[in-house]
Amino acid sequence: MKALTAVALFLALASTGSSSVGSHDSLYRFNYENVLGTSLELTFSAASEVQAHRAEAAAFSDIDRESRILSSWDSGSEFSRWTRTRGEAVRVSPELMEVLSLYDQWRTRTGGALDASAEAAIRVWKNAADRKRLPTRAELDAAVAEMHRIHWRLDATAGTATHLSDTPLVLASFTKSYILGHAADAAMKTGVDAAVVNIGGDLTVRGTLTEPVHVADPRADAENDPPMATLAIHNRAVATSGDYRRGFDIGGRHYSHIVDPRTGMPADDVISSTVTAPNAVDAGALATAFSVMQPEESERLAKSIPGVEYLLVRKNGERVASPGWNLLAAMNPVQRLPFALVPAAAGGDDWDPAMALTIQVQLARSFGFAKRPYLAAWVEDAKRANVKTLALWYGKPRYLNDLPAWSRTQHESPWQAASGATSVSGATRGPGDYTIGWDGKDSSGKFVRAGKYTVYLEVVREHGTYQLMKKEMDFDGTPSQALFPSNTEVAGASFTYHKTGGR
Repeated sequence: MKALTAVALFLALASTGSSSVGSHDSLYRFNYENVLGTSLELTFSAASEVQAHRAEAAAFSDIDRESRILSSWDSGSEFSRWTRTRGEAVRVSPELMEVLSLYDQWRTRTGGALDASAEAAIRVWKNAADRKRLPTRAELDAAVAEMHRIHWRLDATAGTATHLSDTPLVLASFTKSYILGHAADAAMKTGVDAAVVNIGGDLTVRGTLTEPVHVADPRADAENDPPMATLAIHNRAVATSGDYRRGFDIGGRHYSHIVDPRTGMPADDVISSTVTAPNAVDAGALATAFSVMQPEESERLAKSIPGVEYLLVRKNGERVASPGWNLLAAMNPVQRLPFALVPAAAGGDDWDPAMALTIQVQLARSFGFAKRPYLAAWVEDAKRANVKTLALWYGKPRYLNDLPAWSRTQHESPWQAASGATSVSGATRGPGDYTIGWDGKDSSGKFVRAGKYTVYLEVVREHGTYQLMKKEMDFDGTPSQALFPSNTEVAGASFTYHKTGGR
């Protein structure tokens, strides 16, 4: 989920963007880390803050309950316990029965492109990468043979599942979408008018809200990079799968973490697939499958499922869209961080457009769900004027006072300057991992002059600590880097001035 791409607002007033809410409702946004191994954003259209918190609690309760059933990484989950059995008909929960049955269905519908046993090939690639070599053909052939086995037998009448193989199994693909769909259902039952649940870039929108959803560009992956599309989503789900955030680096080449179970090879033709569908499970399953399948295969499968639209990006840059994709485009997409404009810094030569600044942030991890801290990242000139705000997360508008260093740079009310937030669909990130970029342009979109500027990163957690990291950097065309030690809120941060196309 690229939640940091727009202002992460916990709004006390209705959004000023493309979202539409009831005349007496407000939008409330909550951001969390370490949820299902990634980030979580909840958005509710509610009549009061109390009602929004009830919806938050209901969504969290359902996510927690289903993760304890379906998690492949929690050794105590029902699924993990079941995988430790062999040849025994075990009575399982309706949720686990349904997900296993869905995997059977999608394995058939995709011709084997979507398979819970893909983990067998992924482990071969992980082990080979650890040894700094490619997998052997024999290793891959053995993994393919393992994946082609029958892994379970279901008896829906008796409610039992029999585990048949010792092949590694992971419930990924659409499982996240399955859980977030139920979380949205639980939130809606509390009486809110609308709910948006976004887990790691897969999301669903329910109720009266029309949510602007940015689709992340796989080749411009900083949180504040422009999206490649903005959709207006109403009572639909969106999911994105791609190779640009995770994978294996071997011999100077990046290999996708998405493996074709039919061959054991990483999928390398489609680098990003975004699917929108009325059903969250369909969107999640197809996004993964379309990253493995050839576009012609994806087109045929999409036509067989009502309401499915998609956008694929191939490694050569070609974009392949379904016929109805453009009909979902937002008419008035929300803009990013439209704060008070300031003139470009004077003096010196023009900024070298072949250079850019990348800020890497790794938030400190905690056990269990954790609220994301408030954060501001910006650049100031020699006169301490804010040249460009790169990222801003905060709760209610009054919490801007908790970011005092950033707030002092604003020439008007920050609340007046900020626009409504949007949801973002992108490849799943690890919890707390964020990248923020600066291309050398000021808030008006003009290149600044080359020279010295100060880069700021301000982080504060509600009921936690305050951290301010800053560094004067000379943006004169010579690469440089500033590293910051870990602190209570940030496990690591770096400011890297580099040639574009490399970090």
